[in-house]
Amino acid sequence: MDNRPIGIFDSGIGGTSIWREIQALLPNESIIYLADSSNAPYGEKSKAEILKLSIKNTEYLLKQNCKLIVVACNTATTNAIDYLRESYNVPFIGIEPAIKPAALQSKSKIVGVLATKGTLSSSLFHSTAENHANGIKIIERVGRGLVPLIEKGEVKGDKIIKLLLSFLNPMLEEGMDYLVLGCTHYPYLIPVLKEILPPGIQIIDSGEAVAKQTKAILEEHRVLNTLNVLGKHHFFTNAEKKVLENMVQNNAISTSVEYLNF
Repeated sequence: MDNRPIGIFDSGIGGTSIWREIQALLPNESIIYLADSSNAPYGEKSKAEILKLSIKNTEYLLKQNCKLIVVACNTATTNAIDYLRESYNVPFIGIEPAIKPAALQSKSKIVGVLATKGTLSSSLFHSTAENHANGIKIIERVGRGLVPLIEKGEVKGDKIIKLLLSFLNPMLEEGMDYLVLGCTHYPYLIPVLKEILPPGIQIIDSGEAVAKQTKAILEEHRVLNTLNVLGKHHFFTNAEKKVLENMVQNNAISTSVEYLNF
């Protein structure tokens, strides 16, 4: 039994989509979540900036005695996780666009990937696409403008729909049958995506796979919390708390949201 918390960090509130999946699969685990919203989006920053922010977030979570860190940001994963794994003696779980399952299941052999510039331009993204998408046409689109809207709590409405259609229509014209969401903010757009996409288009994100990998790594390192008590969930943000509070409010579990100047 190891009751130390799991640490999660993201460029903002998007990683709460990953937190949700981990909490559902591992209800006994306590979690500390760091939302670096004042620096969002990471996807428009340089690799050096992303690495610096990822180090800062990691070191804060290690000071909170976290036993494992989930980098709940595709851009931070693709640009910083190799360095983090080499530099710190704690397991790291990263987030990659779920190209492999989409490529395996696509019938049209055309897969759309909606992600940030930082993810799509990374070497890790390109190696993943090369390894798992042989014979598949990958259509990449930078979802510029989506993260700032989601950070304000705007996950529906005309502005979001207009932006999404500008990214999706070229993919649909080429015959896409799978859409991969390559940013942890984007699962909050799934209800709108289901409304505007034609029937039969499958949407894939990484949340469930990340939760399963988190459990597997905790078991492998023998640090799973086997105590039959629900975990506590502490969220910290360096921006306005209200949107994050709305995202994680759950009467069935213990959650707290605090402003932290980090």
